[in-house]
Amino acid sequence: MIDKKLKGIIPPMITPLLGKDELDVEGLKRLVEHMLAGGVHGLFVLGTTGEAPSLSYHLRYELVERVCKQVAGRVPVLVGVTDTSFTESIRLAEQSKAYGADAVVSAPPYYYAPSQQELIEYYEDMADHMPLPLFLYNMPSHVKVSFEPETVRRIAHHPNVIGLKDSSGNMIYFHTLIQMMKTEHPDFSLLIGPEELTAEAVLAGADGGVNGGANLFPRLYTDLYEAAVRRDMDTVLTLQQQVMFISNTIYKIGRYGSSYLKGLKCACSLMGICSDFMASPYHRFRKEERLKVQQVLEHLNVKIVNP
Repeated sequence: MIDKKLKGIIPPMITPLLGKDELDVEGLKRLVEHMLAGGVHGLFVLGTTGEAPSLSYHLRYELVERVCKQVAGRVPVLVGVTDTSFTESIRLAEQSKAYGADAVVSAPPYYYAPSQQELIEYYEDMADHMPLPLFLYNMPSHVKVSFEPETVRRIAHHPNVIGLKDSSGNMIYFHTLIQMMKTEHPDFSLLIGPEELTAEAVLAGADGGVNGGANLFPRLYTDLYEAAVRRDMDTVLTLQQQVMFISNTIYKIGRYGSSYLKGLKCACSLMGICSDFMASPYHRFRKEERLKVQQVLEHLNVKIVNP
């Protein structure tokens, strides 16, 4: 489906689980339809919000197959293939293509931090072998290395590399990419990860956002994106306040780096969308935290289905 520049809100989908190696199949179906009904422009499975590194390969393959079958071409499906093994990344990409996925997304291999030259060589090699278009994924907080702008420029020359998702939160870096790519690679998609920065990024020339909150409230984020594209600043400012309220409440319950994801999954559970089971070693919110999330949703006039 990606026959032109990818734009819009492409949620990084949570992975609904019933156990350590079992998908919440019915919850997954509801989640996909919930986001599509909210007007999202694509779906990104097996990203950071999808807990991809914590899932078995068997589960990753099952998830991709089920999502692609259900979406059935209604929007593009992007699959995260980040791995410490080049071979496993290619294998998942090949199977994703067979299932009907439209593109793959790859952050640098983690554990040993590669140099910039090694990143260039790695992704040129990967792009040569990828059966689908490739998005770079800049996630320095998780993989210990960032794609420097010159590195992105070099890799973007490869015809099979079609965009980049940036989750660094560094807007100076992102503005640099926008300025550079607008001139040299105008068909290269630039997507922002942190939803708190999506409106600002789109107003500056970004192509969209990969926003976790769109699992919960997809219409809020698609409306925000469309308002930013129209440069309707009154609407942008109103919707931005809602985005920041979610960020400063649901995502801040708990004490650890996983609080964002626990809050997101807990809210989905309370709304009756899917289970909030977390992949090991993490645990779902317990009663006290769950009640706090419920109170936030009630403040937002959201119907609680599963208290």
